[in-house]
Amino acid sequence: MKIDGLFDLQVMMFLLMAVGVVLRKMNIITKEGKGMLTDLVIDLILPCNIISAFYMPMDHSVFVSGVEILIISILIQIFCTFISGILYRKVPKEKRMVLQYATVCSNAGFLGNPVAEGLYGSVGLLYASVYLIPQRIVMWSAGVSYFTECPSKKEVVKKVLKHPCIVAVEIGIVLMVTQVQLPGFLSSAIENVGGCTTAITMMLIGTILTDVDMRHILTRTTVAYSFIRLAFIPAVVFAGCWLANIDSVVAGVSVTLAAMPAGTTTAILAMKYHGDEEFATQSVVLTTMLSMAAIPIWSLIIHSAL
Repeated sequence: MKIDGLFDLQVMMFLLMAVGVVLRKMNIITKEGKGMLTDLVIDLILPCNIISAFYMPMDHSVFVSGVEILIISILIQIFCTFISGILYRKVPKEKRMVLQYATVCSNAGFLGNPVAEGLYGSVGLLYASVYLIPQRIVMWSAGVSYFTECPSKKEVVKKVLKHPCIVAVEIGIVLMVTQVQLPGFLSSAIENVGGCTTAITMMLIGTILTDVDMRHILTRTTVAYSFIRLAFIPAVVFAGCWLANIDSVVAGVSVTLAAMPAGTTTAILAMKYHGDEEFATQSVVLTTMLSMAAIPIWSLIIHSAL
Protein backbone atom coordinates (compact mmCIF):
# COMPACT_ATOMS: atom_id res chain seq x y z
CA MET A 1 0.00 0.00 0.00
CA LYS A 2 1.24 3.46 -0.93
CA ILE A 3 -0.45 6.32 0.90
CA ASP A 4 2.14 8.93 -0.11
CA GLY A 5 0.36 10.16 -3.25
CA LEU A 6 -3.13 10.22 -1.72
CA PHE A 7 -2.71 13.64 -0.11
CA ASP A 8 -1.30 15.09 -3.35
CA LEU A 9 -4.30 13.82 -5.30
CA GLN A 10 -6.76 15.41 -2.90
CA VAL A 11 -4.87 18.73 -2.82
CA MET A 12 -4.88 18.71 -6.63
CA MET A 13 -8.68 18.50 -6.59
CA PHE A 14 -8.92 21.54 -4.32
CA LEU A 15 -6.51 23.47 -6.54
CA LEU A 16 -8.74 22.73 -9.55
CA MET A 17 -11.75 23.96 -7.57
CA ALA A 18 -9.78 27.12 -6.74
CA VAL A 19 -9.18 27.67 -10.47
CA GLY A 20 -12.95 27.47 -11.01
CA VAL A 21 -13.51 30.02 -8.24
CA VAL A 22 -11.02 32.44 -9.84
CA LEU A 23 -12.51 32.00 -13.33
CA ARG A 24 -16.00 32.69 -11.99
CA LYS A 25 -14.93 35.70 -9.92
CA MET A 26 -13.15 37.19 -12.95
CA ASN A 27 -16.33 36.50 -14.94
CA ILE A 28 -14.38 34.48 -17.49
CA ILE A 29 -17.01 31.81 -16.84
CA THR A 30 -20.31 33.68 -16.63
CA LYS A 31 -23.53 32.42 -15.05
CA GLU A 32 -24.77 31.42 -18.50
CA GLY A 33 -21.39 29.83 -19.25
CA LYS A 34 -21.68 27.78 -16.08
CA GLY A 35 -24.92 26.26 -17.39
CA MET A 36 -23.32 25.53 -20.76
CA LEU A 37 -20.33 23.93 -19.03
CA THR A 38 -22.71 21.75 -17.02
CA ASP A 39 -24.35 20.50 -20.22
CA LEU A 40 -20.92 19.86 -21.75
CA VAL A 41 -19.87 17.73 -18.77
CA ILE A 42 -23.07 15.68 -18.62
CA ASP A 43 -23.71 15.32 -22.36
CA LEU A 44 -20.16 14.72 -23.64
CA ILE A 45 -17.26 14.56 -21.16
CA LEU A 46 -18.80 12.16 -18.63
CA PRO A 47 -20.18 9.77 -21.31
CA CYS A 48 -16.70 9.56 -22.86
CA ASN A 49 -15.19 8.93 -19.42
CA ILE A 50 -17.71 6.14 -18.79
CA ILE A 51 -17.10 4.43 -22.14
CA SER A 52 -13.34 4.67 -21.58
CA ALA A 53 -13.67 3.11 -18.10
CA PHE A 54 -15.63 0.12 -19.43
CA TYR A 55 -13.24 -0.34 -22.36
CA MET A 56 -10.85 -2.82 -20.72
CA PRO A 57 -9.63 -6.38 -21.37
CA MET A 58 -12.02 -9.11 -20.21
CA ASP A 59 -10.25 -12.48 -20.37
CA HIS A 60 -10.89 -15.47 -18.10
CA SER A 61 -8.47 -14.39 -15.37
CA VAL A 62 -9.97 -10.89 -15.24
CA PHE A 63 -13.45 -12.37 -15.03
CA VAL A 64 -12.55 -14.72 -12.16
CA SER A 65 -10.68 -12.09 -10.14
CA GLY A 66 -13.43 -9.52 -10.67
CA VAL A 67 -16.46 -11.61 -9.72
CA GLU A 68 -15.91 -11.26 -5.97
CA ILE A 69 -15.53 -7.48 -5.97
CA LEU A 70 -18.41 -7.14 -8.44
CA ILE A 71 -20.72 -8.98 -6.02
CA ILE A 72 -19.51 -6.82 -3.13
CA SER A 73 -20.12 -3.66 -5.17
CA ILE A 74 -23.65 -4.78 -6.08
CA LEU A 75 -24.42 -5.45 -2.41
CA ILE A 76 -23.04 -2.02 -1.47
CA GLN A 77 -25.29 -0.33 -4.04
CA ILE A 78 -28.33 -2.22 -2.74
CA PHE A 79 -27.46 -1.23 0.83
CA CYS A 80 -26.88 2.44 -0.06
CA THR A 81 -30.11 2.60 -2.07
CA PHE A 82 -31.98 1.09 0.90
CA ILE A 83 -30.62 3.49 3.53
CA SER A 84 -31.05 6.49 1.22
CA GLY A 85 -34.76 5.71 1.14
CA ILE A 86 -35.21 5.65 4.92
CA LEU A 87 -32.66 8.05 6.46
CA TYR A 88 -33.83 11.32 4.92
CA ARG A 89 -37.63 11.14 5.10
CA LYS A 90 -37.89 14.23 7.33
CA VAL A 91 -35.52 16.32 5.19
CA PRO A 92 -37.10 18.90 2.80
CA LYS A 93 -37.51 17.61 -0.76
CA GLU A 94 -34.84 19.83 -2.39
CA LYS A 95 -32.23 18.61 0.12
CA ARG A 96 -33.58 15.05 0.27
CA MET A 97 -32.96 14.40 -3.44
CA VAL A 98 -29.39 15.65 -3.00
CA LEU A 99 -28.74 13.43 0.03
CA GLN A 100 -30.26 10.36 -1.62
CA TYR A 101 -28.14 10.76 -4.74
CA ALA A 102 -24.98 11.56 -2.75
CA THR A 103 -25.50 8.46 -0.57
CA VAL A 104 -25.90 6.15 -3.56
CA CYS A 105 -23.20 7.82 -5.68
CA SER A 106 -19.84 8.62 -4.15
CA ASN A 107 -16.86 10.23 -5.86
CA ALA A 108 -15.36 6.78 -6.51
CA GLY A 109 -15.96 7.35 -10.21
CA PHE A 110 -13.39 10.17 -10.26
CA LEU A 111 -11.12 9.39 -7.31
CA GLY A 112 -11.51 5.61 -7.20
CA ASN A 113 -9.14 4.49 -9.95
CA PRO A 114 -6.16 6.75 -9.06
CA VAL A 115 -6.54 6.07 -5.32
CA ALA A 116 -6.85 2.28 -5.79
CA GLU A 117 -3.87 2.26 -8.14
CA GLY A 118 -1.84 4.39 -5.75
CA LEU A 119 -2.59 2.09 -2.80
CA TYR A 120 -2.56 -1.34 -4.46
CA GLY A 121 -0.87 -0.93 -7.84
CA SER A 122 -2.20 -2.36 -11.12
CA VAL A 123 -4.28 -5.02 -9.34
CA GLY A 124 -6.05 -2.29 -7.39
CA LEU A 125 -6.80 -0.41 -10.61
CA LEU A 126 -8.31 -3.54 -12.16
CA TYR A 127 -10.50 -4.22 -9.11
CA ALA A 128 -11.58 -0.57 -8.95
CA SER A 129 -12.67 -0.62 -12.60
CA VAL A 130 -14.86 -3.67 -11.94
CA TYR A 131 -16.16 -2.22 -8.64
CA LEU A 132 -17.34 0.91 -10.44
CA ILE A 133 -19.56 -0.95 -12.94
CA PRO A 134 -22.63 -1.25 -10.63
CA GLN A 135 -22.19 2.31 -9.33
CA ARG A 136 -22.03 3.75 -12.84
CA ILE A 137 -25.24 1.93 -13.74
CA VAL A 138 -27.03 3.00 -10.54
CA MET A 139 -25.85 6.62 -10.59
CA TRP A 140 -27.24 7.19 -14.08
CA SER A 141 -30.47 5.24 -13.56
CA ALA A 142 -31.86 5.23 -10.01
CA GLY A 143 -29.52 8.11 -9.13
CA VAL A 144 -30.79 10.46 -11.83
CA SER A 145 -34.38 9.51 -10.97
CA TYR A 146 -33.96 11.25 -7.59
CA PHE A 147 -33.70 14.56 -9.47
CA THR A 148 -36.11 13.77 -12.30
CA GLU A 149 -39.76 14.71 -12.00
CA CYS A 150 -42.14 13.10 -14.47
CA PRO A 151 -45.87 12.31 -14.38
CA SER A 152 -45.33 8.56 -14.00
CA LYS A 153 -42.66 5.97 -13.27
CA LYS A 154 -42.83 4.95 -16.91
CA GLU A 155 -41.87 8.47 -17.96
CA VAL A 156 -39.05 8.52 -15.40
CA VAL A 157 -37.66 5.24 -16.76
CA LYS A 158 -37.96 6.50 -20.34
CA LYS A 159 -36.20 9.75 -19.49
CA VAL A 160 -33.43 7.99 -17.56
CA LEU A 161 -32.79 5.44 -20.33
CA LYS A 162 -32.30 8.28 -22.81
CA HIS A 163 -29.79 10.02 -20.55
CA PRO A 164 -26.38 10.37 -22.31
CA CYS A 165 -24.55 8.75 -19.41
CA ILE A 166 -26.83 5.71 -19.36
CA VAL A 167 -26.42 5.35 -23.14
CA ALA A 168 -22.66 5.48 -22.48
CA VAL A 169 -22.99 2.70 -19.87
CA GLU A 170 -24.87 0.55 -22.40
CA ILE A 171 -22.20 1.15 -25.05
CA GLY A 172 -19.44 0.46 -22.52
CA ILE A 173 -20.95 -2.85 -21.42
CA VAL A 174 -21.29 -3.99 -25.05
CA LEU A 175 -17.66 -3.07 -25.77
CA MET A 176 -16.43 -4.82 -22.61
CA VAL A 177 -18.39 -8.03 -23.20
CA THR A 178 -17.78 -8.31 -26.96
CA GLN A 179 -14.20 -6.95 -26.81
CA VAL A 180 -14.83 -5.12 -30.09
CA GLN A 181 -11.83 -2.95 -30.90
CA LEU A 182 -12.72 0.60 -31.90
CA PRO A 183 -10.62 2.35 -34.55
CA GLY A 184 -7.55 3.91 -32.99
CA PHE A 185 -8.54 7.50 -33.76
CA LEU A 186 -11.99 6.97 -32.19
CA SER A 187 -10.77 5.28 -29.01
CA SER A 188 -8.09 7.97 -28.61
CA ALA A 189 -10.68 10.74 -29.04
CA ILE A 190 -12.99 9.14 -26.44
CA GLU A 191 -10.12 8.60 -24.00
CA ASN A 192 -8.82 12.16 -24.36
CA VAL A 193 -12.23 13.78 -23.92
CA GLY A 194 -13.01 11.50 -20.96
CA GLY A 195 -9.64 12.35 -19.47
CA CYS A 196 -10.86 15.92 -18.94
CA THR A 197 -13.49 14.73 -16.45
CA THR A 198 -11.72 15.39 -13.15
CA ALA A 199 -10.28 18.76 -14.20
CA ILE A 200 -13.47 20.14 -15.74
CA THR A 201 -15.84 18.85 -13.05
CA MET A 202 -13.71 20.17 -10.19
CA MET A 203 -13.42 23.58 -11.88
CA LEU A 204 -17.18 23.51 -12.42
CA ILE A 205 -17.67 22.81 -8.71
CA GLY A 206 -15.45 25.84 -8.08
CA THR A 207 -17.70 28.06 -10.22
CA ILE A 208 -20.74 26.83 -8.27
CA LEU A 209 -18.84 27.36 -5.01
CA THR A 210 -18.37 31.05 -5.85
CA ASP A 211 -22.11 31.65 -5.69
CA VAL A 212 -22.55 29.68 -2.44
CA ASP A 213 -22.41 31.03 1.11
CA MET A 214 -19.83 28.70 2.66
CA ARG A 215 -20.20 30.27 6.10
CA HIS A 216 -23.01 27.81 6.74
CA ILE A 217 -21.24 24.70 5.43
CA LEU A 218 -21.28 23.11 8.88
CA THR A 219 -24.90 22.28 9.66
CA ARG A 220 -26.51 19.37 11.46
CA THR A 221 -27.56 17.89 8.11
CA THR A 222 -24.18 18.20 6.33
CA VAL A 223 -22.32 16.83 9.37
CA ALA A 224 -24.73 13.90 9.71
CA TYR A 225 -24.42 13.13 6.01
CA SER A 226 -20.62 13.32 6.20
CA PHE A 227 -20.66 10.74 8.99
CA ILE A 228 -22.89 8.43 6.92
CA ARG A 229 -20.78 8.83 3.76
CA LEU A 230 -17.28 8.63 5.29
CA ALA A 231 -17.74 6.48 8.41
CA PHE A 232 -20.97 4.47 8.52
CA ILE A 233 -21.01 3.06 4.96
CA PRO A 234 -17.32 2.01 4.88
CA ALA A 235 -17.66 0.57 8.41
CA VAL A 236 -20.49 -1.69 7.24
CA VAL A 237 -18.44 -2.74 4.19
CA PHE A 238 -15.38 -3.37 6.37
CA ALA A 239 -17.39 -5.51 8.81
CA GLY A 240 -18.93 -7.52 5.98
CA CYS A 241 -15.56 -8.17 4.32
CA TRP A 242 -13.96 -9.11 7.65
CA LEU A 243 -16.76 -11.53 8.59
CA ALA A 244 -16.75 -13.11 5.12
CA ASN A 245 -12.93 -13.44 5.17
CA ILE A 246 -12.61 -11.67 1.82
CA ASP A 247 -9.18 -11.42 0.15
CA SER A 248 -7.31 -8.49 1.68
CA VAL A 249 -6.77 -6.58 -1.57
CA VAL A 250 -10.37 -7.05 -2.71
CA ALA A 251 -11.58 -5.98 0.73
CA GLY A 252 -9.17 -3.05 0.82
CA VAL A 253 -10.31 -1.69 -2.53
CA SER A 254 -13.98 -2.18 -1.56
CA VAL A 255 -13.67 -0.35 1.76
CA THR A 256 -11.50 2.42 0.34
CA LEU A 257 -13.93 3.15 -2.51
CA ALA A 258 -16.89 2.94 -0.12
CA ALA A 259 -15.23 5.69 1.95
CA MET A 260 -15.11 8.18 -0.93
CA PRO A 261 -16.73 11.64 -0.51
CA ALA A 262 -19.94 12.76 -2.19
CA GLY A 263 -19.75 12.58 -5.96
CA THR A 264 -19.03 15.87 -7.72
CA THR A 265 -21.92 15.05 -10.05
CA THR A 266 -24.24 15.68 -7.08
CA ALA A 267 -23.81 19.44 -7.40
CA ILE A 268 -23.84 19.30 -11.20
CA LEU A 269 -27.14 17.40 -11.34
CA ALA A 270 -28.65 19.56 -8.60
CA MET A 271 -27.94 22.62 -10.73
CA LYS A 272 -29.18 21.01 -13.93
CA TYR A 273 -32.43 19.64 -12.43
CA HIS A 274 -33.17 22.57 -10.07
CA GLY A 275 -32.30 20.87 -6.79
CA ASP A 276 -30.64 22.67 -3.89
CA GLU A 277 -27.29 23.27 -5.62
CA GLU A 278 -25.92 25.33 -2.71
CA PHE A 279 -26.57 22.50 -0.25
CA ALA A 280 -25.22 19.96 -2.77
CA THR A 281 -21.99 21.94 -3.20
CA GLN A 282 -21.59 22.32 0.56
CA SER A 283 -21.99 18.54 0.98
CA VAL A 284 -19.47 17.80 -1.77
CA VAL A 285 -16.89 20.28 -0.42
CA LEU A 286 -17.28 19.26 3.22
CA THR A 287 -17.03 15.51 2.57
CA THR A 288 -14.10 16.06 0.19
CA MET A 289 -12.28 18.07 2.87
CA LEU A 290 -12.99 15.47 5.55
CA SER A 291 -12.00 12.64 3.21
CA MET A 292 -8.44 13.95 3.26
CA ALA A 293 -8.31 12.47 6.76
CA ALA A 294 -10.91 9.69 6.42
CA ILE A 295 -9.40 7.84 3.44
CA PRO A 296 -5.87 7.56 4.92
CA ILE A 297 -7.39 6.46 8.25
CA TRP A 298 -9.43 3.73 6.56
CA SER A 299 -6.35 2.70 4.57
CA LEU A 300 -4.38 2.25 7.79
CA ILE A 301 -7.25 0.31 9.43
CA ILE A 302 -7.48 -1.99 6.40
CA HIS A 303 -3.71 -2.50 6.35
CA SER A 304 -3.59 -3.50 10.01
CA ALA A 305 -6.79 -5.57 10.26
CA LEU A 306 -7.24 -7.38 6.92
